[in-house]
Amino acid sequence: MTTKFNIICISGFRENLQMAAMFAATASVSGNPVSVFLSMNALQYFIRDSRLQAPSEGEIGSLMEQKHVPPFTDLFRQAVELGGAVLYPCSMAMEVLGVLDGQLDSYIEKPLGLTKYISDCEDAHVLTF
Repeated sequence: MTTKFNIICISGFRENLQMAAMFAATASVSGNPVSVFLSMNALQYFIRDSRLQAPSEGEIGSLMEQKHVPPFTDLFRQAVELGGAVLYPCSMAMEVLGVLDGQLDSYIEKPLGLTKYISDCEDAHVLTF
């Protein structure tokens, strides 16, 4: 039995983004449909060639960096490439940040508004990070 997961990422902290990415990758490669909505403080880390590093909120985030845990962006990419997950940027957050469609990482889909994303959440488990 498969379960549909919709993941909403709004945090800019490494730990939250890492957990969202681990969940997306694990669920998608296990055969579950996964959709991720990138908004608020999370979106800025998906701008192509960005050098921004998500700050750690606590000790675990600092330890992940020290121990060279694979970055959340790599895990999200794997969720798309290996598991068929779909990542959507929030159109409002893109507008606020001044980001254009072509400026996002190549594995990110075209932007969606929150209203459309919510309508796609029907019959899905929704997780917010």
